Amino acid sequence: MYTYNYLLSFTSEVFIKMGCSRADAEKAAKVFLAAELRGLASHGMIRIKDYYQLWEAKRINTRPNIKIVHETPSTAVVDGDGAIGMIAATRSMEIAIEKAEKVGTGWVSTKGSNHYGIAGYYAMMALEHDMIGMSMTNANPLVAPTFSVSPMLGTNPIAVAIPAGRHPAFVADFATTPIARGKLAVAEKKGEKTLMGYVQDKDGTPTDDPTVLKRGGSMVTLGGDYEHGSHKGFCLSSIVDIFSAVLSGANFGPFVPPSVAYLPVLDRKVGEGTGHFFGAMRIDAFQPASEFKSKMDEWIDTFKQAKPAPNREKVIIPGEPEREKEHKIISEGITIIPAIAADLKEIANQLGIEFELK
Repeated sequence: MYTYNYLLSFTSEVFIKMGCSRADAEKAAKVFLAAELRGLASHGMIRIKDYYQLWEAKRINTRPNIKIVHETPSTAVVDGDGAIGMIAATRSMEIAIEKAEKVGTGWVSTKGSNHYGIAGYYAMMALEHDMIGMSMTNANPLVAPTFSVSPMLGTNPIAVAIPAGRHPAFVADFATTPIARGKLAVAEKKGEKTLMGYVQDKDGTPTDDPTVLKRGGSMVTLGGDYEHGSHKGFCLSSIVDIFSAVLSGANFGPFVPPSVAYLPVLDRKVGEGTGHFFGAMRIDAFQPASEFKSKMDEWIDTFKQAKPAPNREKVIIPGEPEREKEHKIISEGITIIPAIAADLKEIANQLGIEFELK
């Protein structure tokens, strides 16, 4: 087990060694650790290696000039200048919040960025301002559209965070595929199979092999196949891609620059870097915040009273499992599986910093 502070310090040092300022390194580290605390190891320490390899390949800018390149009172396009995704995304969401404070809502589409970690982190930034937050991003082209075997889309997550009163916030954070790509990577590290209905081989045959993406296979969209609604997952993923990339001028679909080593970097570009989209809505732009929060409490109470299905204890409100895991993990410590810890140790050795294997 590792403590939060130990891994936060280690991750910060990794990014400082890559050339980040301490402030930027700590911002990035907090997103990685937020994923670990929320039980989302697929977006936590396992992704350090991806960024290290991007840095080795000179594909990230550790001293970016992040700036607004187009704006109105309520909207902006942000150029991340090749930044680590967490840095560009944090600044973009801050801009969305700043605009919402002034005019009621703020909307930011970001280009020139990279993988940004868990979408929910940025949506949740709005909560402390009595705002509803939204966040989405396109990603590695590993997902085949419905009726296709061509990997052209990312897992393209959507996150929405909504404050309540006496209840904790409603936080929906989900990929538009049946499983996140990082969870396949975790299964591979553990030597485990995945469930059927998540991936297919290069010929479109369903498989339980989490390594199939490295051999031309692809993930499927939410729903799995057409009969089970994969066209709906395709629609959701496409919306994320368009809002994040077509709207900002980032690369879309199959042209998104990959953050994993086994995907080729295409010569053709249709934009700049990876794209994100952020939104912030001030609650009192619609009604008094206290009234809304009270109604959200009533909404949560209503759904928690739903009769559970057989062998289920209760209906789960979005955000509950992650919050429960966070309370548990922060007190008990963070478990890093041996294969991931070995990767971190190797990176530490190459950068000349310490990492303790446990």
